[in-house]
Amino acid sequence: MAELSQKMKELVQPYLASIEPYDPNFTPTSINLSANENTYPVPEGVREAVDAALAATPLNRYPDPMSNDLRDELAAWHGVPREMVCAGNGGDELLYNFLLAFGGRGRTLLNCPPCFSEYAFFASLVETGVHDVWRDPKTFELDCAAVLEAAPSCDLAIVTSPNNPTGDVAPLDFIGKLCEACPGMVMVDEAYIEFADASFGAKTTAQGLIEKYSNIVILHTLSKAFGAAGARCGYVIAAPEVIDVFAAIRQIYSVNVLTQAAALAAVRARDAYAPVVAQVAAERERVKTALEALAAKGLPVEVWPSFGNFLLVRTAHATRVRERLRDEYSILVRDFSYAPGLADCLRITVGTPAENDAVLSALAVLVKEEM
Repeated sequence: MAELSQKMKELVQPYLASIEPYDPNFTPTSINLSANENTYPVPEGVREAVDAALAATPLNRYPDPMSNDLRDELAAWHGVPREMVCAGNGGDELLYNFLLAFGGRGRTLLNCPPCFSEYAFFASLVETGVHDVWRDPKTFELDCAAVLEAAPSCDLAIVTSPNNPTGDVAPLDFIGKLCEACPGMVMVDEAYIEFADASFGAKTTAQGLIEKYSNIVILHTLSKAFGAAGARCGYVIAAPEVIDVFAAIRQIYSVNVLTQAAALAAVRARDAYAPVVAQVAAERERVKTALEALAAKGLPVEVWPSFGNFLLVRTAHATRVRERLRDEYSILVRDFSYAPGLADCLRITVGTPAENDAVLSALAVLVKEEM
């Protein structure tokens, strides 16, 4: 946040005066592999269905406050009743509402960094304390024993599966134990779950735990596998009484009519996205293998297994490599070197084959030059 004037410091809530806003560090480039977006074209026929839905949507009426048509389609897809689904303005709104409803002053969030920085950021906005249980510094796997030991003293928890930016999947038996150990709500952020399903060839979601654990919330988004980041639509699946809380505190009309229409058309056409998701997963493995080949040649490259649509890569002078990718090759990737535990790490979104070839070719040159 910019330095506030004295007057503004007197007006703003004191605990907000020094909060730094979330910064995606975006720069226009020819190839953007920095934001974990789906860079593939919308599947054939889906864009036409979306456009038709948008054209048929009146703009002079307020949207359905609860997005009930969309909820019905999401519920049918996931095999749950409508009462277990709440849609939101992207996963971010629902994440914020989770912390607003179940966190707050005097309560503590159990967090497992390195992970999505917005967890701690949103916690700070609603005066929720954060207890960090760090992942293994070499493998980035969850320290399950330490998390479970800390859980009874925390009021709510968030676990990401697959985790951003490390790419690992949280074991389902661990999530169940976390629900038992944590006295409050547990959110499982499954923004990238479709890519994990493509990797494992089976469902990896924690949704099946809802029947046993009423304190679990599963977060989904259409921003990743569905390539609808610009539409801003996410949803949660949880026990009906949990959904009632989300419904009570949500922003009125937060999901606009165009987003509801586009999301409904996309979800109805969900089977068309399966080949795209499978290709992203295959490309991820191809890029990983190519980066490992650079390491085998003695270049300073380390890459971790991932089940998302991205790879975490460590290389010497990563910030400089990122800058040169941007300035000399017009390729944008995400620099995580500033983040604790992620020294010299870049996160590279898996793009189309041509985009991936471009970043691999550039890295082969830059990594060697920056040794």
